[in-house]
Amino acid sequence: MEPLLALTSLVTDDPAGLLPARQQMALSLGWHIVLACFGVAFPTIIFAMHWRGIYRDDPDALVLAKRWSKVSAVLFAIGAVSGTVLSFEFGLLWPGLMSRFGDVLGLPFAFEGLAFFLEAIFLGIYLYGWGRIPPKQHLLMLVPMGITGVVGTFCVLAVNGWMNNPTGFRIEGGEVVDVQPWVAFLNDGVWMQFLHMWVAAFMVAGFAISAVYAAGMLRGRRDRHHRLGFTVPFVFATVAALLQPVIGHLLGSRLASTQPAKLAAFELALETESPSPLRLGGLLVDGEVRYALDIPYLGSLIARNSFTEPVQGLDTIPVDEQPPVNITHLAFQSMVGIGTLLALAVVVFWLARWRGHDLLGNRWFLRGAVLAGPLAVVALEAGWIATEVGRQPWVVYGVMRTTEAAGDNPGLWWLLGISTVVYTAMTVGAVVVLRSMARRWREGEEDLPSPYGPERESLEGADA
Repeated sequence: MEPLLALTSLVTDDPAGLLPARQQMALSLGWHIVLACFGVAFPTIIFAMHWRGIYRDDPDALVLAKRWSKVSAVLFAIGAVSGTVLSFEFGLLWPGLMSRFGDVLGLPFAFEGLAFFLEAIFLGIYLYGWGRIPPKQHLLMLVPMGITGVVGTFCVLAVNGWMNNPTGFRIEGGEVVDVQPWVAFLNDGVWMQFLHMWVAAFMVAGFAISAVYAAGMLRGRRDRHHRLGFTVPFVFATVAALLQPVIGHLLGSRLASTQPAKLAAFELALETESPSPLRLGGLLVDGEVRYALDIPYLGSLIARNSFTEPVQGLDTIPVDEQPPVNITHLAFQSMVGIGTLLALAVVVFWLARWRGHDLLGNRWFLRGAVLAGPLAVVALEAGWIATEVGRQPWVVYGVMRTTEAAGDNPGLWWLLGISTVVYTAMTVGAVVVLRSMARRWREGEEDLPSPYGPERESLEGADA
């Protein structure tokens, strides 16, 4: 009875705005992060296709680059909405965090806004530059687009890296003093975390674009246009899928010293074992690990780069500093499992191609390629769930708890309801627009108007 009363007291004492703030942040970030992947990776993929069109005199590649630029404009437009919402949400949902650490976090947020507007400018120039700018100069407009997308992502990851590795300030008498914005911005945690996310963006964009053309080939469209549309983004996805396990390992190897509770939840380590096993699957039920397959030694090897170094167990960590174990563990294993599956798939494809087997004619492979797109998105979402839920109960690790950052506004439930409706409408709208564009392209109508572009008649009048 006493634990139940303690739990009831804990729930009652939580700020009224805590649960809706968590749900709202999960909705906003989970929705926006997929679009952010295209903002980061799509300009580079389009650059490769456009370069091929110019320097290899490939008209199919130029057609694809032009089509993809208009797709990227649609995605950028709806991403601008969700990104703007996120900027306001930090202050609205987490007033305790921003009131205390606003001076620390202001610099990366300012740079992120600048990068966003610069990316929008060069996207506009690229969109309306077709046939108006010399081809080689037009191609170069993609370079600042790609750079600003990367810079903006780095700025956002700098904030998240700082939340996991707080630095650049001191606390005296409960007040934040001696703020060093650049130290906070370039904190030790951002570099590997950014690299992990940057590569993930190419996995999501590469597999998603390839999935579209794999679906087309399943419907009998086996022309060069579809094969090229599949292959170029699949090359980017391949490199990313093979690099990601290495980067993830290097990022995870820091957790033993920086966030041992998160690592223990990842590995489902209830007790400190030497050597620690790799625990596949499993759930924590009534204080015991069930349904798990243990592989001896591999837990120590993967987490600690040693056959004997132990993974610190949850029994060494105070209960009120432990994250939700099952959610963290399952999200982490889902990310790793899907990432491993995608890496094996690309190896099989290129080995088969090297041996002279064309898997693009194999319907089972094409079905798998279609599935790879949504699987990459699931891995992305699972990775963010693992890192964010695994940091709990801290919003700023070891410094501020999430309950301290939340406000006492129960009206946030209305915001969550409205946001759910808006995001659902934007998702449906994006699907309808993109499907309409694809249908018109299949019917031979290439010169579709760009989003927010001037009317075709006014452009022709200006050219005259």
